[in-house]
Amino acid sequence: MSTLKSLHLIGSAQMGGAERWFTRFLSAMVRHGEPVEAVVRRGSELARHHLQDVPHRELGFRTVWDPLSRFEVSRLVAGSDAPIVQTYMGRATRLTHLRPGRGKVHLSRLGGYYKLTPFRHAHAWIGNTKGLCDWMIQGGLPAGRVFHITNFADPAKTVPQAELAALRERIGLRPGDWLMVTAGRLIDVKGHRFLVDAMGRLPAGIDGRRLRLVVLGDGGLREALEAQARQAGVADRILWAGWQQDPAPWFHVADMVVFPSRDAETLGNVILEAWAYGKPLVATAFRGAREIARHGEDAWVVPCDDGAALAQGMEHVIREPGLQRQMVANGLARIGRDFSEAAIIGQYRALYAQLLDNR
Repeated sequence: MSTLKSLHLIGSAQMGGAERWFTRFLSAMVRHGEPVEAVVRRGSELARHHLQDVPHRELGFRTVWDPLSRFEVSRLVAGSDAPIVQTYMGRATRLTHLRPGRGKVHLSRLGGYYKLTPFRHAHAWIGNTKGLCDWMIQGGLPAGRVFHITNFADPAKTVPQAELAALRERIGLRPGDWLMVTAGRLIDVKGHRFLVDAMGRLPAGIDGRRLRLVVLGDGGLREALEAQARQAGVADRILWAGWQQDPAPWFHVADMVVFPSRDAETLGNVILEAWAYGKPLVATAFRGAREIARHGEDAWVVPCDDGAALAQGMEHVIREPGLQRQMVANGLARIGRDFSEAAIIGQYRALYAQLLDNR
């Protein structure tokens, strides 16, 4: 097992989808007995709050052009006994250049349709969707070195009922309210403006249930989105909860999950979280959803960038309890069959062994 030790580098300062995956993945590797070590940016949110159970070090990761940062990365990698060096996102990948003849493999994981130039010097690449892998190959990366391994879903975390009751009281949730939750950074690709538009098109209540939306996340568009909500007259129906280190309580109190991303969204971990927590899901037909969601079976899928269609889909699901139960049952089945932690960790373990055999 020691030959499969892996070193994982990411240079982000703040948390987002890629950083959440980084922590979830490495924690799972530790649980499955895989020897790992993380290298993260000094003073980052990852370093301060999210890696308590994962061995890790901190480096500067200042800029991709900083010679000191590149030297620090090179020295750490050279001194590590890990033969697998896995990088995430552009900064860590561009600063990581393995010296020839050291017997190490540089594996770069892409979670989005990034410009490929900063990633070409790696020895192999992982994409978390088939569409992303096809795109990498079309962009000139060798097909035999591009591998598809999707994300796993964390099992639903148990939260005490008293904590859930306190959360409902804190956010002013009344018995009978219909609470929708969405999660993601407040950036354009997440499509929040179309969800705010949809909220403005929906009635204040359906079948006697007040409609409420909680937005988990933060980002540069928050002020503009809040202004849009006020202009649409729905500011009192939307709670901007900010980034949540532990979103589990929010998923538990939700009646439905809505994920309004635009087409460029690669996978969409919120889909997996909705399924894992047994919540009906309304999602837009972005790239990741087209690949993994099945309309009418485990999700209700509507066109991207269309507030009217999103509102119509949300209302349809709210009014159809039978459809809700069907989607929840099918989503839970998908988690067990296609997105379990053990299966995905096994795929990484097998890939590491394959790459080391072929180095």
